[in-house]
Amino acid sequence: MWRGAKLILLVMIISAGILNYADRQIIAVLKPSLQHDLHWTDIDYANLNSLFQLASAAALLFAGRVVDAIGWRRANPVAVGSWSLAAGAHALVAGGVGFGAARFALGATEALGTPTAIKTMAAAFAPAERTLALGLMNAANGLGAIITPLAIPLLALAFGWRICFVLTGGLGCLWVAAWLLTRPDRGVSVEPAPGMGHDEVAKDGAAAPIGRGVWRAVLRDRRTWAIAAAKVLSDQVWWLLLFWAPDLLSRDFHLGLSSFGGPLAIMYLSASAGALIVGQTSKTLLERGVSLDVTRKSGLLVCALLAMPLSLTTLAPNAAVATAILALTLAAHQGYSTHLFALTTDIIPRQSVATTISFCAFLGNLAGLAILQAAGHMLAAGLGYGLLLAYASVSYLLGLAIIHLLLPRLQPAA
Repeated sequence: MWRGAKLILLVMIISAGILNYADRQIIAVLKPSLQHDLHWTDIDYANLNSLFQLASAAALLFAGRVVDAIGWRRANPVAVGSWSLAAGAHALVAGGVGFGAARFALGATEALGTPTAIKTMAAAFAPAERTLALGLMNAANGLGAIITPLAIPLLALAFGWRICFVLTGGLGCLWVAAWLLTRPDRGVSVEPAPGMGHDEVAKDGAAAPIGRGVWRAVLRDRRTWAIAAAKVLSDQVWWLLLFWAPDLLSRDFHLGLSSFGGPLAIMYLSASAGALIVGQTSKTLLERGVSLDVTRKSGLLVCALLAMPLSLTTLAPNAAVATAILALTLAAHQGYSTHLFALTTDIIPRQSVATTISFCAFLGNLAGLAILQAAGHMLAAGLGYGLLLAYASVSYLLGLAIIHLLLPRLQPAA
C-alpha cells in the first residue's frame, strides 16, 4: 500500500474531487429554496444546468491540452483554485443573469478537474496501482455528493443559501493553500511513459510540448472514439441523476428539503462502494494474470446489467424502494466510470492521456446538456421521468457494445 508522499498526493487528489462534486451538486440540493426565492420554473432550472454543461464542454476542448502542456504539478492548484472562486461567486449574485454567469464560470473551470486527476494518476502511479487508485478517487468523489445533501439543507435553513456557496468556495481556497505549503508532488517521482526518454519529462511533470498534430492523432484513433462513445452514453445518466434526483424524490415521492438528504446520502454512498469494489476487483484480476481485455469488458458488462433496473424507479411503491434502485444504478455507474478511466490510462499513451480524456468528457458533457434540457421540457409537458429513465437504463450496455465493436481486443499502449 502507498506511503509517504504518494499517499499524501492521493489524499489531496481525493479531497479535490470531493470539493468538485460538492460545488456542482449544491444547486440540485438547494433547488426548492432557490426556485422559491428566485422564482425559477423547471425550464429555468434546466437552462441553468445546461449553461453549466455547455461551459464545461467548451472548456474541455482546451483543458486537456492545457494540462498536458503545464503538467499535473501546476494543474492541480490552478484547477481547484479557479473553480473554488467561481463557486463562491454564486453567493454574490442577485438575479437569474448573475446566477447564470456564475454557473457558466463554474462549468468552465471545473473542466480542468477530470483531465488533471487522470493525468496525475497516469504519471504518479504504476499501472498495477492505477485501477485501485482510480477506484478510491471515484469512491471518494461520491463523498462530496453524500456530505452535500446532509449538510447543505441544514446550513441553508439556518443561515440562508448564500452561505452554502461561500463555504464550499472557501474550502477550495484552503485546499490550494495546503497544496502550496506542503507540495505533495515534490516527493513523487515520475517515470517516463513508454516511448519517452528521461529528457522528455519536464520538471513539473509535463510531457515535452505536443505539436499541432496531437488533435489529428487523437481524433484518428479508434481507441478515442470507443472511450468517447461509452463516456457519452454513461455520463448523461450521471448528470441526469446528479441534477434531477432530488426533484424526482420530491415530485414523485413527496420528500421535502429536510427529508431527501438521507436518501441522497445512501445513493452516493452506494456509488462510492461501487467504485471501491471495482477498483479492488480489477486489481486482483490483473495481478492474477487475467487479460486486460477480459478484466475491463467483463467489469463493464456487470456494471451495465446492474444499471438496468433504473427504468423501474417511477413504478416503485415508496421512496425507500426508489432510493434502493437509484443507489444500485449509481454504484453501477461509478464502477463503469472507474473501468473507463482505467481503460484510458491502459490503452492511451501517457503523453496524450489528458487530451484524450478531455475530448471524451467534452462529448459526455454535451450529452449531459442534451438530457438535462430534455428532462426540463418533458417534465414541463407533464410526461414525467418514465421515458428518460427507461432510455438511461440501457445506455451502459450500448456503450460497452460500441467499445467491443471498435476494439475487439484491448491491448495496453505500446
